[in-house]
Amino acid sequence: MNIKNHNIPFSPPDITDEEINAVTETLKSGWITTGPKTKELEQKLANYVGQERAVCLNSATAAMETTLRILGVGPGDEVITSAYTYTATASVIEHVGAKIILIDTAPGSYEMDYSQLEKAINENTKAIIPIDIAGVMCDYETIYNVVKKKERLFSPNNALQKAIGRVIVLADAAHAFGAEKNGQKCGQVADFTCFSFHAVKNLTTAEGGAVVWSDIDGFDNEDIYKLYMLYSLHGQTKDALSKSQKGSWEYDIVLPAYKCNMTDIMASIGLVQLERYQGMLERRKEIINKYDEAFSLMQVQPLKHFSSNHSSTGHLYLVNIPFISEEKRNEIINRMAELGVSCNVHYKPLPMLTAYKNLGFDIKSFPNAYNQYKTEISLPLHTSLSDYEVEYVINSFKKAISN
Repeated sequence: MNIKNHNIPFSPPDITDEEINAVTETLKSGWITTGPKTKELEQKLANYVGQERAVCLNSATAAMETTLRILGVGPGDEVITSAYTYTATASVIEHVGAKIILIDTAPGSYEMDYSQLEKAINENTKAIIPIDIAGVMCDYETIYNVVKKKERLFSPNNALQKAIGRVIVLADAAHAFGAEKNGQKCGQVADFTCFSFHAVKNLTTAEGGAVVWSDIDGFDNEDIYKLYMLYSLHGQTKDALSKSQKGSWEYDIVLPAYKCNMTDIMASIGLVQLERYQGMLERRKEIINKYDEAFSLMQVQPLKHFSSNHSSTGHLYLVNIPFISEEKRNEIINRMAELGVSCNVHYKPLPMLTAYKNLGFDIKSFPNAYNQYKTEISLPLHTSLSDYEVEYVINSFKKAISN
């Protein structure tokens, strides 16, 4: 194929006629906002991850922010997360009025430095938001060991915090729906786990997200579910589906809450995607194995997606090229673009961004995150890639870095 005509996008959605037909059916049904399709998707997501309930919302960002609000996290509190993430992970902390505490990554790692995490926990710390980057689950065993060590410092703000009795672990699993580690699925390990179904994610609803949680002593899961409904639908005691029943118009507003529900149009896409999901995960694994094999004799360091004790969702293929500068990395990305291959970088550490500079963060305080970022390139990884295109990406990458 002529290079000039070659165009390999970075991460297009995998949408088939099945999803299109499902949306058409929903549009014709007369019910397009939150309704039976959303409720069905919630239950199927909960079943998939092995939890009793799930809540579908309009984004993972909304899921994380709503969770912090339900937990009573606010002004005077601190929430810890990694400097190496997308802004959504940290912005929700700012939204609820708490203080953002950023932790550098461990040397040569995309995960936060857990020794620094331990030092950062104090009497104001209410939650930790670890990130399952690229679909690889964090070291939750170490995170919980750290939290347990600092349990005596924890001072709860509300009944949910008191029932948990320690710093809450709220997983940003935007990339990790379907991941497993040490025999547990993503969604079974953290106290609360938030998933993204944005257009570029493995499983998409166009926009959208969901939250699941582990059982909390003294709290019925149905009551927690109802809290999410209140917070995501203006604090209204009945959703539109309940109000549509004959004679059931009356409702109350019990708090001036928010609006971040998922619609049945979105859920109808998600239901089809969920049916196809295992096959999509298998195809991602095939592509990753091809990349790994091709790069095994090269001086590059791909993120390890699979081992005897963990299985990634293969959301992103992250490669580090040791000892190069940020400028050289950008030259390689530009060269790939010239060859018709779209690449990306995941992520620009938060302290490099204007919003976080304005909050007082300085990248000089996060040297490991910067060093990880400056040598990182994300190669195309999606289920629309043909075997020929995968080989083309491999050959183009070899050519780009040899130059």
